[in-house]
Formats: sequence, C-alpha cells, structure tokens
Amino acid sequence: MSYRPRKALIIGAGIAGPVAAILLRRAGIESAIYEAWPYSKGIGGGLQIAPNGMHVMDEIGLAKELISRGSIAESFDFYSQGGERLGSINRDMARRFGQPAVNISRAALNEILIDKAWCACVSLYFEKRLIKVEDRGDQPIIAYFSDGTTAEGDFLIGADGVHSVARRQVVPDGPQPFDTGLIGFGGFVPHAVLDGRSIGQHVETTFGQSGFFGYGYCSPDPNDGVMWWSTQPAHGMDAAMFRALDQTTLKQHLRGFHRGWHGPIPDIIEAAENIVVTDTLDVATLPTWSRKRSLLIGDAAHATSPHAGQGASLALEDAMRLARLMQDGQELGATFQTFEAERRPRTEKIVAMARRNGNSKREFSAAGAWVRNQMMKWLLPLGAKHMDFMYAYDARAV
Repeated sequence: MSYRPRKALIIGAGIAGPVAAILLRRAGIESAIYEAWPYSKGIGGGLQIAPNGMHVMDEIGLAKELISRGSIAESFDFYSQGGERLGSINRDMARRFGQPAVNISRAALNEILIDKAWCACVSLYFEKRLIKVEDRGDQPIIAYFSDGTTAEGDFLIGADGVHSVARRQVVPDGPQPFDTGLIGFGGFVPHAVLDGRSIGQHVETTFGQSGFFGYGYCSPDPNDGVMWWSTQPAHGMDAAMFRALDQTTLKQHLRGFHRGWHGPIPDIIEAAENIVVTDTLDVATLPTWSRKRSLLIGDAAHATSPHAGQGASLALEDAMRLARLMQDGQELGATFQTFEAERRPRTEKIVAMARRNGNSKREFSAAGAWVRNQMMKWLLPLGAKHMDFMYAYDARAV
C-alpha cells in the first residue's frame, strides 16, 4: 500500500478491539467496530488485568477507573482441598512492576472500554456478524455481515475472540481452537458470603484431588462483588451440555464435585446464582496472523486458557503495540509482519505456560495429589520468579 491507511474495520468489541480503536485515533486513523452480539452490560464472569495490561489501561486514562470499579489483587494464595496452605505468589505487584493486578467483572470492563471508545468518537455497530472479507488490490477492503450490510475500509483487524470468524478469512484451513479438556464454571456472590474470613485483597485458590476452585473480591459492590470459579475435568461433557442444564442442576453438580472442600467454598456454591459455564480453549499457534490487509490480534491470534491470568492483558498489549507501529508510517504489510514477529514469541510462550498450568488441575489419585501439593510448596517461589517476565513487560516502552 503506497498511501497511509485512514480507516480500520475492527471485528469484535471485546477488549482488544475497543482499545485498538482508541489508540489508532491517536495515530490519525479512524476506526469502526463491528460486534456480532447485541450490546449488553451483564455478560461474562470475572477476570484479572495483570500489571502489564494495567500499563495499557493507564495509557488510555482508565487505570484509576478500573481500580475503583474492581479490586486490587495483592497476591494469589494456594491451598489444598483440606485447607492446608501451600504458598503464595504475585505479592507487591504495584511496587515491583509499576501497576497492581486488578480483578474486575468482564461486564464492567467491557462497559468501561465501550464508553471510552464512544468518547473517542469511535463508531460502534452491534449485531453485525461477519461472514466474509473481500480484499481486491487497490480497492477498499470490504466486510460482509449476516444482515446483508457491508462496510469498507483501508484494512481490517480481527479482534473477535477464540471463535474468530476473521481468523477463518486470514487462515482458511488453519487449526481450530484446542480443547484443553477442562470445563470452567464461574459467577459472583455477595461480600457477605466471605464475612468472617479475612482474605483482604488476596485471591484464594484451591487445588483438589480433581479440579480447582478460586475466589476473590472484584468489586466494591456488596451484592455481587466476589468472583469465583471452578475448573474441572470434562469427563465426557462439554460446556454446551452443562449450559443446557438449569441453574438448580448446575448448583447440585458443583455441590457434589466440591463436597468436603474447605470453607468458604461450600458457602460460595450455595450462594451462587447465574452460573456461567465455558469450555477451556486455546490457540497455540497459527501459520500466520495476517493476510493481505487483514490482521488478527488478541484471542483471535493467540487465545490462551485462563491458567496464567494473561488473556486480557495480552489483548491489551496487542492493541498498544499495533497502534504504536501504525504511527511509524510503514507500508501496511511490513507493519503487520513486524507486529507478528514481535508479539508471536511472547504470546506463544504464555499460551504454552497456561496449558501446562492447567495440567495441575486434572484428576489425581490421592497419593498423586499429595505429592503435587508437597512439590508446590517447594516450587511456587521458584515458579513465581519465572513468571516475572509476563508482568514486567510494558507495551509503552518496547
């Protein structure tokens, strides 16, 4: 392309899409975002933005709002199924990495980002499900949507998540998302459920003989300000099969799976409502992240399972790095190649780490679980040092 691109078509209004649009405006590039789903403020469970992601939020002026609407996570504390303390990681993040880790609901994060994008004069369109991309030489790139409408721009960014339609346009015969064999359950409960248990701003997580459970504050709202999640081996049922069950049956399943686990896990399960169920997927590697004038970012390019707590933060990093590279004014193809060359090694390393971490949440014999727990006591301090590379990364300074 011999001219500077002026308009980006962004597919997906999750995390990477709105932030990329906000930052591209600073580079003088107009953006329009197209989201397949209706606009909603009440979707999803909780997540954590790590310090590396918080640097990006600070760059767009949202770090303080995220902290005020979420909850700083001062550490991750690990326990056995019976309540024995195994160790702690990720302490003192703000001092060591310049930003804290922050727990927040996905719905609140999405609302914050969408509002910021609107304020930045980004055009957003909902219920626009991509079906095809047409990219012919020096003509505008065209996105076709299922409602019969089209949109034209100078290039396209696929930020539409693990089940990306844009990915199929960029890599038509590429790999499908990998099912790691674990099912995730999650939701929110009131602060009162943790009354009498002084967890402070710590996230408490428990390794069972089979599966995993975690909880921590994610909002100052007393009604639903505690997020929780349960990770379990699939045992022949995928998330869709669980989602077909009513909430009473889901709760009964959780009671049975976590029977005998230490408090307050049984109390959290009893208080749980609107339980969300998800497959645990990742996208370890693609042959390429771009094709002609289309580029994949975030989960569309390198979806990671949640076991490293980095999915959202990597998406934020992608948005920042792409916008910075676009400011350099290189030819579009060269910019995409530079972006992929820079981002691929880091993201693939973290995807692989998250997949390995998930292996500790599978099913063990009683003896195997005991050995794993004893090893964790010794290995957690060492493992924590090996994770510092994730948090120390600052996309603004690269």
